Amino acid sequence: MIYVFLAKGFEELEALAPVDILRRGGVEVKTVGVYEKTVLGSHNIPVTCDILIDEIENIDSIDGIVLPGGMPGTINLEQSEKVQKIIDVCNQKGKIVSAICAAPSILGHKGILKGKKATCYTGFEKDLIGADVCNCPVVRDGNIITGFGAGGAFQFGFKLLEAVKGADKSEEIRKSMRFGER
Repeated sequence: MIYVFLAKGFEELEALAPVDILRRGGVEVKTVGVYEKTVLGSHNIPVTCDILIDEIENIDSIDGIVLPGGMPGTINLEQSEKVQKIIDVCNQKGKIVSAICAAPSILGHKGILKGKKATCYTGFEKDLIGADVCNCPVVRDGNIITGFGAGGAFQFGFKLLEAVKGADKSEEIRKSMRFGER
């Protein structure tokens, strides 16, 4: 199960594009309200989550997590002790820990990015403490996947799908969506 954490002020595209791509690829995904079930995004789009964070029964069974960016969504995610604990457990177990836009700063503040390649939204590079910062839409280094923002949300979703189901499945879904065609 992949969990996508939503807190007030999240960037809608960075959350929902990966959810859509993963579900098209046959991955079990749940959107998780960190503080409430219906969460207002940074562009005033309300999203009703599948579950609340307190409904996650077994942290050890998580296959991966997604931390969308946006402001103040990133700050709200970082302030959650439950989100912090889940990040720690997933990272310690080598599960997928992914973040996009401003949200990689959460991982940087925790020291998770030391010695790893990572990307983020312009201006947050200083928060990727110890990372080898790349100026690219998405980068995977081991169990960590980071994206640079809403413009790379689809690539971020395809990289997540590749991590879970392999490159062939990711390419199949990319082609079925006609992503990148002109």
